[in-house]
Amino acid sequence: MELIDLGEYGDELRRDPHAVYARLLERGPVHRVRPPGSDDGYETWLVVGYEEARAALADPRLAKDGSRIGVTFLDEDLIGRHLLATDPPQHTRLRGLVARAFTMRRVERLRPRVQQVTDDLLDEMLPAGRADLIGSLAYPLPITVICELLGVPEMDRDEFRKLSTEVVAPTSSQREYDAVVSLAEYLTELIEDKRCAGPADDLLSDLIRTTAEDGDRLSAEELRGMAFVLLIAGHETTVNLIGNGVLALLTHPGQLAALRADMGLLDGAIEEMLRYEGPVETATFRYAAEPLDIGGIRIERGEHVMIGLTAAQRDGARYAEPDRFDIRRDPRGHLAFGHGVHYCLGAPLARLEGRTAIGTLLRRAPALTLDGAPGEWLPGLLMRGVRTLPVRW
Repeated sequence: MELIDLGEYGDELRRDPHAVYARLLERGPVHRVRPPGSDDGYETWLVVGYEEARAALADPRLAKDGSRIGVTFLDEDLIGRHLLATDPPQHTRLRGLVARAFTMRRVERLRPRVQQVTDDLLDEMLPAGRADLIGSLAYPLPITVICELLGVPEMDRDEFRKLSTEVVAPTSSQREYDAVVSLAEYLTELIEDKRCAGPADDLLSDLIRTTAEDGDRLSAEELRGMAFVLLIAGHETTVNLIGNGVLALLTHPGQLAALRADMGLLDGAIEEMLRYEGPVETATFRYAAEPLDIGGIRIERGEHVMIGLTAAQRDGARYAEPDRFDIRRDPRGHLAFGHGVHYCLGAPLARLEGRTAIGTLLRRAPALTLDGAPGEWLPGLLMRGVRTLPVRW
């Protein structure tokens, strides 16, 4: 099969990946690609078709645990094993222990606090008449909520933002390495502090104490890995859900007007935002633990596979007029939070924060509009979001 060098698309892939993926999809649902910046000649398979992507996300032959084929990655070496790098039965065990503490009831209890934080941020933002929505609302809301949920001290949050962004959208290999090292050191110290401090009403403290019926508990390494995933995934995706969602509304005035006229459409609008411009461009890597076929293409054992969520959600075979943003569309089955055993544990919290932030913003800023061009899109193929979103009202 022809090797496609994605780096040859240049900045187009970063600014408008949809056009690139549409051209690839016309040629087939699976392609052999070289990701941008792969100076070492690294190659992988990229799945761009919806049906193929959905099936691949749930296929147990595609492992998340790289050690099954002799591969380890930076975060696993320095942070520890976590949900995004394990397969059943280990993944089942880890997820079961976390689910004991991170329950739907706990998420629902956060609703008043999410509203309060949103209102406080808008109280500060709105009198100015203009702002960067990412820095003023989309970032501080989820980072405040996840840090309070986990019990991360207030003073650490600004530094954490820099480290977290470098991990999910690295600007260089060295900076990514330094960020992961810093996060590992910080989380080790934080967990030890919580052990010594005794019982507290936060999720990380609960995870330290959580014990299954058979006496199983999370090890120190597993606690660090769990805190890493919950902190990073617990806010980065929501930042982009809010930012991308508001950007979609402001660039589609007819849809914005329809939502303002009937806020009962908000839940469906959030789902369409997730489909139309979801916060994750490609799922984290999977590896063929045994040979398999995807979309008529033979994948050999040991080969790497990227599943294109952004690409799949614009597949015309699944969604009519996929490039049209339509808040009345039925977007059920979208893959923004994944599919299968690795479906995002924090999806209910992300939806709660997205609905609260966008709904409250529209009610309190009826003249909301763009105040210039959005900032650059994040680098890399993992996250999909803008660095800044200037708005006025």
